[in-house]
Amino acid sequence: MKQSILIPTDFSDNAWSALLYTLNLYKNEACTFYLLHAWSVKSTTRTYITTNYIDTLKADAEKQLFDLKNQADAIDQMSKHTFEIIFSTEKLHDAVDTAVKAHDIDFVFMGTKGSSKSKEILFGSNTITLIKKLKLCPMVIIPDGYAFVPPKQMAFATDYSRFFGNELQPLKDFSKLYDSKIKVVHICKDKTLTDAQNYNLSMLQANLGDYPHSFNWIKDVTNKTEAINTFIKDEAINILTLINYEHSFIENLINEPVIKNVVSYPTIPLLVIPAIG
Repeated sequence: MKQSILIPTDFSDNAWSALLYTLNLYKNEACTFYLLHAWSVKSTTRTYITTNYIDTLKADAEKQLFDLKNQADAIDQMSKHTFEIIFSTEKLHDAVDTAVKAHDIDFVFMGTKGSSKSKEILFGSNTITLIKKLKLCPMVIIPDGYAFVPPKQMAFATDYSRFFGNELQPLKDFSKLYDSKIKVVHICKDKTLTDAQNYNLSMLQANLGDYPHSFNWIKDVTNKTEAINTFIKDEAINILTLINYEHSFIENLINEPVIKNVVSYPTIPLLVIPAIG
């Protein structure tokens, strides 16, 4: 079945890196890649902005998007791949929602930051907005300048507080691409699980039964982000999967705008799956 992949771009180096990662990830899969640019009039030092000036800016952006499609076509020789462009004047999160609905998008891929990036900021404002608002399909966030590595080891962080059913399908779809092992990781707050947590654990074991997987436990720590990043390094994890529900790990992560510890900086792609219900 052909995949429909949406890649928002602001024509930054980070956006280009995200595009290259996506093309490599799906190099053996039939895909339509939709390159989306959400255009708006940027701030300017001009005291008087004419309609002609705005039209010129808009035309320039449309040309950049068309050129990007041609550039992607030129470097990607896979006959199973096709490229389409979407030029929108909606806000980015609205443009993404519109495109997801119109083209039955399976995944959104995006860089961590845009053209005005800062080493101190965990995610760019557009990325944070999409994480919070995107409820229709999963999103993959690519770190700035990340070079493609086949995702042979995937981590899924959970506290077993919820039952996950269909939300796990994107994780399984990724596992199929490279026969990746899914390493479920739980940070233990208490010495034993509650009855509800034990039930959710048993259901997760059944749900992942047809996929290579393991269950991993991390003893109680004060810094969950540091613990997860240590696990990523020690286990050679290539993608970290998080399900975005209220009071989840990813919610806490994006609500902290400034990195207080270097280990908090995302070093591998994040697969963020919206919760169902």
